[in-house]
Amino acid sequence: MFPVSALLLGLAHLTTSKPLSSKCRDDFEVKHAWAEIPRGWTLHAPAPADYMFDMRIGLRQNRFDELVSALYEVSDPAHSRYGQHLSMEQVHELVAPHRDTVDLVEAWLAAHDLDSDSAQRSPAGEWITIRVSVAQAEMMLGNEYNIFRHGESEEYVIRAMNYSLPASLFGHVDLVAPTTYFGTMKSMRATSHINLNAPTINSDVNVASLLASASSLATVSSGCSSTITPTCLRALYNTASYVPQATDRNTLGVVGYLNEFANRVDLQTFFSRFRSDAVGSTFTTVLVNGGGDDQSTPGVEANLDIQYTEGISFPTPNIYYSTGGSPRFTPDGNTPTNTNEPYLDWLNFILASGKIPQTFTTSYGDDEQTVPEDYALQVCGLFARLGARGSSVMFSSGDNGVGGGNCLSNDGTKTKKFLPNFPASCPFVTTVGGTIGVSPEVAVSFSGGGFSNYFTQPTYQSAAVSTFLNSLGSKNSGLFNKTGRAYPDVAAQGENFQVVIGGSTTSVGGTSASSPTFAAVISLLNDFRLSQGKSPLGFLNPLIYSTGAAGFNDITSGSNPGCGTNGFTARAGWDPVTGLGTPDFLRLQALIG
Repeated sequence: MFPVSALLLGLAHLTTSKPLSSKCRDDFEVKHAWAEIPRGWTLHAPAPADYMFDMRIGLRQNRFDELVSALYEVSDPAHSRYGQHLSMEQVHELVAPHRDTVDLVEAWLAAHDLDSDSAQRSPAGEWITIRVSVAQAEMMLGNEYNIFRHGESEEYVIRAMNYSLPASLFGHVDLVAPTTYFGTMKSMRATSHINLNAPTINSDVNVASLLASASSLATVSSGCSSTITPTCLRALYNTASYVPQATDRNTLGVVGYLNEFANRVDLQTFFSRFRSDAVGSTFTTVLVNGGGDDQSTPGVEANLDIQYTEGISFPTPNIYYSTGGSPRFTPDGNTPTNTNEPYLDWLNFILASGKIPQTFTTSYGDDEQTVPEDYALQVCGLFARLGARGSSVMFSSGDNGVGGGNCLSNDGTKTKKFLPNFPASCPFVTTVGGTIGVSPEVAVSFSGGGFSNYFTQPTYQSAAVSTFLNSLGSKNSGLFNKTGRAYPDVAAQGENFQVVIGGSTTSVGGTSASSPTFAAVISLLNDFRLSQGKSPLGFLNPLIYSTGAAGFNDITSGSNPGCGTNGFTARAGWDPVTGLGTPDFLRLQALIG
């Protein structure tokens, strides 16, 4: 717990009155502003004027539209460029800022007595990171920084309720961080939960005996209705007969946050109980931005992810990315801190890497409305780069149906509406909802789904979504944005997963289970493509909404209630509860072969 008394003592000699100077303020235009303090946070105190932090400046990417065009071309199975993914260098060329943009931003920094030569730059030059004081930042952005406290985690951060830019920089600077995005390592949500009263097992040998003949839903053990293991999933999604052949080239990446550590001893116990042929294999941990690997504190989310990606994709190499954040705020004017921006930290790291996994899964998110739109657009654009380079990126859809809590807007009007999740709402990721049961599979009630208020509906899904909306009629009218990016795209099992935590088997659920399950199936498909001398699948959505749609088990019952409503209902075809349905590996293999 953060010592509040120490904080107050420290502030006593650092916090001073900070009147807004009129210098360079006359031509400011607001870039983003909150109408109210984001939910869960409270104003604690003014930020010390001499507190130092790393400011990230996102410059306008000169040819980003060309990058998106290229992404769709290399991801569309009907296009002549399908599978011809871009290299890191080609991506850098498209996202590099125009020289005029660079000159304007550097002149802006110089006007505030900041040495741009001391700044750190991303490989393409579209991100500049420079050390500033709170006083300097306030002069640059026409705002005030304060210390805010997150009640649930007792974390303190320095953020602002708004920020502005000189009018001459609009069109040249897309984002400055940290400013108005309050998400941190401890306020983000993992999309998993422990089922305390659910049954658990320490062996599934009876289910495993069915794998030799498993080729359809009818052969899946009834025991999988109450306890899910890798054997259940391999039978249910028809991966049991496939033996990976490209393990020297194919890798699967699991992205972890929140100081969640995947435990190697627990993985071996898990293998001994549920995948005996994998005993002795392990995964690689890559530390990002001060991430840890404390093997004495196994994480529920981390163990769930790695045990099921490994349990289905074995012997495909898995990488666990342990993404850290800045130390807790300490009111010591001489202690600098980084920006504590979790998505940006990991994305900038992975995009600067020459070799990256062909498949990624991430099981974290925020309510979209709590993420500033300029920040969401920047992060979503970074996911587009991963797809352009040939990676398939999966995100869990969230565990609150169409929205949790009172579902009131935070724009000052407190209008009741469904609350989509981000990054699940980003059109450049494949979002995975949840199911339950095996004969038949139905939508699990917590499966997150809906329509973005930030991102317009991409053409790859317009026909499928239009069919759903026509069937919906006026139900839930006014509660969601019919023209927004719709999600989830697909689904997988999301309840009663048998996970080893600290040596004991625990029942865990959530779309945090669905995303790694689906990602493991995609990783096997990427293995098949690579073994045939072909490129990996890359960005999946243009494929799965077209020729790939026939490779899914359509889920036609269940709903995702929330916001005091029954939410949406699963139906034939795409729906905002289970998307296009759950994967059938053998059918998909035939379609992509």
